[in-house]
Amino acid sequence: MSGTPEGPVHPEPPGIPPARPALTERELRDYRAAFRVSRLAMALVDRDGLVVAANDSLGALLGTDSAALREQAAADLVDLAADGRTWHAYREVLRGRRSRFRCTRRLKHPDGRRLWAEVTVAPVPDTGRVLLSVADISDRRELQARLRHLQMHDPVTRLPNRALFFERLSAALETAALETAAAESAEAIAGAAGPAGAPEPYGSPRSYLSRPSHGRGGTGRIGLCYLDLDGFKAVNDTLGHRVGDRLLAAVAGRLTACADSAGYTRSGGHLVARLGGDEFAVLVEESTGTEQLADLARSVLAALERPFDLGGQRLSVSASIGVVERTAAGTTATGLMQAADTTLYWAKADGKARWTLFDPERNAHRMTRQSLSSTLRPAVERGEFALEYQPLVDLADGAVRGVEALVRWNHPQFGALPPNRFVAIAEEDGSIVELGRWVLRTACEQARQWQKDHPGERPLFVSVNVAVRQVWDSDLVADVAGILAETGLAPHLLQLELTESAVMGSAGRPLQALQALSDMGVRIAIDDFGTGYSNLAYLSRLPVSVLKLDGSFVRGFQDEEHANPADELIVEALVQLAHRLGLTVTAECVETAGQAARLRRIGCDTGQGWLYSRPVAPDRIAGMIEGTAPLRV
Repeated sequence: MSGTPEGPVHPEPPGIPPARPALTERELRDYRAAFRVSRLAMALVDRDGLVVAANDSLGALLGTDSAALREQAAADLVDLAADGRTWHAYREVLRGRRSRFRCTRRLKHPDGRRLWAEVTVAPVPDTGRVLLSVADISDRRELQARLRHLQMHDPVTRLPNRALFFERLSAALETAALETAAAESAEAIAGAAGPAGAPEPYGSPRSYLSRPSHGRGGTGRIGLCYLDLDGFKAVNDTLGHRVGDRLLAAVAGRLTACADSAGYTRSGGHLVARLGGDEFAVLVEESTGTEQLADLARSVLAALERPFDLGGQRLSVSASIGVVERTAAGTTATGLMQAADTTLYWAKADGKARWTLFDPERNAHRMTRQSLSSTLRPAVERGEFALEYQPLVDLADGAVRGVEALVRWNHPQFGALPPNRFVAIAEEDGSIVELGRWVLRTACEQARQWQKDHPGERPLFVSVNVAVRQVWDSDLVADVAGILAETGLAPHLLQLELTESAVMGSAGRPLQALQALSDMGVRIAIDDFGTGYSNLAYLSRLPVSVLKLDGSFVRGFQDEEHANPADELIVEALVQLAHRLGLTVTAECVETAGQAARLRRIGCDTGQGWLYSRPVAPDRIAGMIEGTAPLRV
């Protein structure tokens, strides 16, 4: 008879029952009769742990005659000495120091059957003996196992469900952590054991560490392929949930076949699970590297590309797969799943029907973007933004006519950020409205301050970029009118820049807003002109005052030797067209004197670029107005 301990010992409240009146002879006969015929397997055990008497039920349970059990050690019959805790509790009952205890044992019947038994040991009052009872709970355990299987498996695909997947994942990570800790401890002992050449007994930690690694566990790494089906919702919506369920079951079969054919051993086992909906996961507990997982992902894609025949109905689907592989030690289930979910999103964003490997750099960029998005709105209130100004210079006489306001974010974590790092994010989440209102007010206040500080000089106009969302999601006309009234800046000293693509096709509210602003006296400029839809017809119906030529045209004006004649012809034609329409033209990205000279010869009105100045703080602009600061920096 053999067994293995299972489950904790179940102690009963301590204390020996008080003495009772002696039993009559009739009562003793009744008890003996009940003992013999009881269906519960029982044995009477003396204080030395030897069987005094056993009933037929115990003999049948153990596959022997009950009389043959006399004088045998009860602990051996039901494996009570298998672990120290159980053995100690049993001995305490025999010595009268404990009232009873209960434990569960896995026993082997002589006919080879395995059975689960619940063993209870309790003193028999006034006899100096204990009663050992053994209940066969195999049916109960089997029912529990069945219920657990139902609880932990998906009824549609028969695969492990989300609960079992996370249980297995957590267990794998916990095992890896324990193995890592044990290895580190063994290395520490080995390092402190003495000189490298000293002999060590074979069973010592140092000799263990020096042995081949194949006998000491796995790779210490864990891999995950996280996938969902592309377009599965359309199958459910058009063909019904019954067909959808049959498709999921067929997909599960192919996933299982792919994982099985990969040839994983039990020590490097795998688990295919359905996490919900059309989401599946393949967990590789002892991954050998990203190439192994890439091969698995490729085989899954190939398997799912083959059409499915569902009762004569052929369906074709594809899948997107996120692949993550990392060291198990130090990895959490939550962290691994977040990385897998992110990578699956990349696979879908990159075009679906593909697998994508987790990229730490790409993830860091995403996390930075998320961090910026979450802190944009409060950053305005905290005063983390500042404006710099880049001069707009008259190409004819070199005088500064205006400045473009450019916002910078002095982020407490990432430092000074240019607009291209956060403006697109602000447009996506709507915070551009509040930020744009702050930029507009700050720029107008600064322009008015320069005007007050230099009353004898020609006032500079200030140009402010406006996102199209500001036109749609706020009352831009009212904002501009209110800010001009508050600051006292004349409307003609404010220029609003919108991109060509933003104003292209403007109608309804945007067109009405632009017209109202123009009627107010505010100048409207088209930024990056020439890179959008290239439809010039809208210039005749939009209230535009200025065209800002995109820098890509100006870069072709490097010098006479390397000049691009086509660029010069295009710019010249655009300038002539703009002048015929009564518009002025500003060239962006002017970096050399040669570019400036050619733009001046063509007839361009103003230039902006590093030839004149980089974006600078307001006091540098004040110096330019006064003539105390050089124009070029």
